[in-house]
Amino acid sequence: MKLPSFFIAHGSPLLALEDNEYTRFLERLGQELEAPRGIVVFSAHWDSPEQLLTMDEKHETQHDFYGFPEEMYTLTYPAPGDPALTKRISELFKGNNLSHQPVLGRGLDHGVWVILKKMFPKADIPVVALSVDSLRSPKEQYNIGRMLAPLRDEGILLIGSGGLVHNLRMLNESDQPEEWALEFDAWISKGLESWDLPSLFAYEKKAPHVRDAVPSYGREHFAPLFYAMGTADGSRKAERIFQAYQYGTLSLNCWKLD
Repeated sequence: MKLPSFFIAHGSPLLALEDNEYTRFLERLGQELEAPRGIVVFSAHWDSPEQLLTMDEKHETQHDFYGFPEEMYTLTYPAPGDPALTKRISELFKGNNLSHQPVLGRGLDHGVWVILKKMFPKADIPVVALSVDSLRSPKEQYNIGRMLAPLRDEGILLIGSGGLVHNLRMLNESDQPEEWALEFDAWISKGLESWDLPSLFAYEKKAPHVRDAVPSYGREHFAPLFYAMGTADGSRKAERIFQAYQYGTLSLNCWKLD
């Protein structure tokens, strides 16, 4: 069973409580997918210069946000870990000479559990979380993802969790996107659909409105796209299967990479 990979926007943590078009899409996506043997998530909320990955048998749920309704801090996602899968990932990294470190006690941050709580609410599928390095070049991020491509043939679902337009300082009360956000997403979409790696790798110089869409403090949210793309390097097919916006400057998009 070969599974597709995905880039999935995790938006606001409130998605865990909300019932809207996007959360219903995530629920349907989880129901429609072949049940994976395990899930590997590159999370924007784990930014590290060294490649890190969880090795726990059981995960705690991180509530790594503040200022939200009290109910948010009672939510849990008690998915098991999978040390054997962690070992397999480590072997793939070693085979590609990538320095990495398995860690205990990390828990699942909201970049991981918020989307999985909607997609797989039973929390019965093992999860391994991986860090990203927002300071690596896009090509390096892509190549790290490519190291894990063999897992797709082993029943493992690979996800990059982040946000393509992610400007927290320009949020507004509307779900109508800013015009610059639409233009940026359209440019990214064109590059993804044609798998134009030279342009996408140079997005910081070439993409319109890039400083608004991917401000310097938010590069870690864009990085998971390249990790996810790398896992689909063999086929190089990208399909946007959902697009919406929150607060004008947060894009909620899901790309299927197959």
